[in-house]
Amino acid sequence: PQGYDLPFAHLGQTSLYFYLGVVENIEREAVALGYDLLLPSRPRGNSPENYVRSLQTRRVAGVIMLHASITHMQALILSAFPTVFIDWMGQGSHATYVKSDNIDSARQATEHLLALGHKRIAFLTGSTIDLSGLERLLGCQQALSQAGIAPDPGLVRHSGWNVDEAYEAALVLLAERRDFTAIVAGSDFMAIGILRALSEQGLRVPDDVSLIGFDDIIFGQYTTPPLTTMRQDRVAMGRGAVQRLIAIVDGTEEASPLILPTQLVVRKSTGPVPRERYYPE
Repeated sequence: PQGYDLPFAHLGQTSLYFYLGVVENIEREAVALGYDLLLPSRPRGNSPENYVRSLQTRRVAGVIMLHASITHMQALILSAFPTVFIDWMGQGSHATYVKSDNIDSARQATEHLLALGHKRIAFLTGSTIDLSGLERLLGCQQALSQAGIAPDPGLVRHSGWNVDEAYEAALVLLAERRDFTAIVAGSDFMAIGILRALSEQGLRVPDDVSLIGFDDIIFGQYTTPPLTTMRQDRVAMGRGAVQRLIAIVDGTEEASPLILPTQLVVRKSTGPVPRERYYPE
């Protein structure tokens, strides 16, 4: 129906710059298809039931939600309110999700480092309560296992997705371990914080330690060195979310998920394992 709003609940952390590109493409696609996009206040202050009732009262067509809480996700699914979740695997009769293939993406990132000769690879990501953090950790561990390398729990660290917390987590890792030659960061912002920590500890990227991130935010092109990363398809994510939501609202399509591939973007922060830091088996 024309003129209905397509609201989304957005994240408060400004560090999650990646989602601004997703929201931009949500807006473009919604406008192109004749829908208005409403940017509501975040639902965190409301109970899940009150949030759903407020949407119904305002005659909202459907919801595109970024990083929904479990309780709000359940309420939307149980109410059969047309919903598309981004980066959460919520699914029901009138709900589905759009996300990147995080497991395969992390596997690709790790395989890139393995191909360069790295065997001791550290991994710094967000909390495993977060779906993206969990899936990226699993992908990294799968690639190591498939290469015959036992994942080392001591080389896994968790922090917030932002620069500051990743920087602090990297300093803790470096204080405890120096026997790795590469790091997979859970996001580009995290990689930027790690890059600073490595530099302060006298380690050069990629001469001493290779570093790869996720998302391909624009800032990664301007770090020193430019950041190798896994590019997520913001355009397909935003457009796909709108198209699936409208299909659910109109009843023209079942609520099927959209899982998007990612692309390895090789820049200057990854390189061959340094000979002087090679650790034989």
